[in-house]
Order: sequence, then structure tokens, then C-alpha cells
Amino acid sequence: MEGKRVLVTGGAGFIGSNLANHLAASNDVVAVDDLYLGTPDNLDDAVTFVEASVLDDDLPTDVDVVFHLAALSSYKMHEENPRVGARVNVEGFVNTVDQARHDGCDTVVYASTSSIYGSRTEPSPESMPVEARTGYEASKLARERYGEYFYNHYDVRCAGLRFFSVYQGFEGGNEEHKGEYANTVAQFTHQIANGERPVLFGDGSQTRDFTHVDDVVRGIELAADHRLQGVYNLGTGESYSFNEMIDMINAELGTDVEPEYVENPLPVYVHDTMADPTKMREATGWEPRVDFEEGVARVCAPYR
Repeated sequence: MEGKRVLVTGGAGFIGSNLANHLAASNDVVAVDDLYLGTPDNLDDAVTFVEASVLDDDLPTDVDVVFHLAALSSYKMHEENPRVGARVNVEGFVNTVDQARHDGCDTVVYASTSSIYGSRTEPSPESMPVEARTGYEASKLARERYGEYFYNHYDVRCAGLRFFSVYQGFEGGNEEHKGEYANTVAQFTHQIANGERPVLFGDGSQTRDFTHVDDVVRGIELAADHRLQGVYNLGTGESYSFNEMIDMINAELGTDVEPEYVENPLPVYVHDTMADPTKMREATGWEPRVDFEEGVARVCAPYR
């Protein structure tokens, strides 16, 4: 993507700031964030930052492409106040896209979630039945339906990307501001590097499709370049257990820190995830370039 004016909502957050910084090399980028978790320190000088909520009127939506990443982006965050979560995740999406279409924008890429697949050790295709077990999942499914509405009624192409476990790291990455909401790769690496035992729910056998943020940013950009419509998985198609992750971190850091295993305190918990990335690959040619071993090495490198 080159020479475009783009809006990134949630642009001071983890994925949003990585996307905004990447696109700013050859585009005019505006990042909007209410700073609930995000920080403008994540953004390069080339990005124009606007402190605002996606619920506000008069958002800077006079753009060629909207990347809508703003959200209360976890089960725990959403459940702290489900009504606020619904307003931000659903009404904020509708508000942003509606303002953009009035300003002539017809290309939107937005964040959905892989949580709607539930717990699966097999690859999850977009065609399989999904359901909402949490308010967070319901809000992301609502986005997908409103994406259909904006396309069918107004011809705005809306690509919903179902992210899996996106990571980058604290040191040399943009995850640190998320604290307890950061990906476990970043959290566990930081803890082990500082001699702390990471806490694992259950026996550590749960698995995730860990996807490096560089691959995710490239996928988001490709979705806009190809003006995709509908929903697409953005994950590697491979999964690793938390125990395997801990072993890899210890090997990279030259440490031998044992995790602490505790009973899972969460009433709703996805034990296993794995993407089927076929649809995204066939639509755009996207393939993950950072395998998990390399990704863990990148996260650990600043601590060595």
C-alpha cells in the first residue's frame, strides 16, 4: 500500500501501533486511540495521533482505508463491564464505519477473534459453526454481521480478520503497556528473564496458534490491498503448548525456571487453538514468515 490516507483505530495499542508505524513509511497515517490501554509512545513521529474514542462524532474518517482495531480486546476486559464492552466493540465499530462511508471510504479491515471457534486441536476453518460463549465473543460476532450489513447495503467492503495469539514482546516490542493482557509469550519471557516463575493454568498442556505481529501486520495490509470481503483467519496453522513455550524460552535465555501450575480460575477458557489459514492464503498469497522458534528468539534477544 502506497500513497493512501488511512485511519487506524486503536492505533496506539499493540497491533494498531505496529500497523500504523509500518504503513507510515509510505502512507499518510492517522492513529486514533482513547488511551484506555494504548500509549502514543508506541508510535513513530510519522504517524499523526488523535486522542479520541470510536464512540465520538467527527472522527478523522476522510480516508481511503479504515483499519478498525479498537476494542476491549479480551474476555476479562469485556466482562468488567459488559455494557461498556458492547458499546466500544459494537457501537464503536458501527459508528466508525458509518462515518467513514459518509466520507466516501469503501474499504474497511477490522479485528475479529478466533475465540469464537472454542477449544480445538484441529485447524479451524472459517466455514465451521461458531457461537458466542462470552460477551467478548458476542461483540466480535456482531462486528462480523455489521460488516455484512455495510457491504450488502452500502457496498463498503469489510474484511474481518480472526486473529489468533498475536505476540511481539516487551523489550523491543509494543506489548508492555498491556501488562496482564499481553500475550503469554511476552509475559512469560519477561518473568523468566527476571527470575520469576510464570504461572500456568492447569498442567500447561493448553495450546495456542502463536502468530508474530509482523506477519499479522502484513496480513492486515494485504486484506486492504485486495479489498477483501467477509471473514478470514490470520494464524499460522501450527500450535504449541505453554509447556513447550516455557522450554523454548529457557533454552533461548540459558535459564532453568520452572513454571508454577495453578487451578484455572476462569469460568470460560479456550484450551486449544489452531488456524486454518487456507482462505487467506488463497485470497492474498499470505503465508507466515516468522515461525515460532524464530519468534521466541526475537522476544528473548533483548534480555540476553
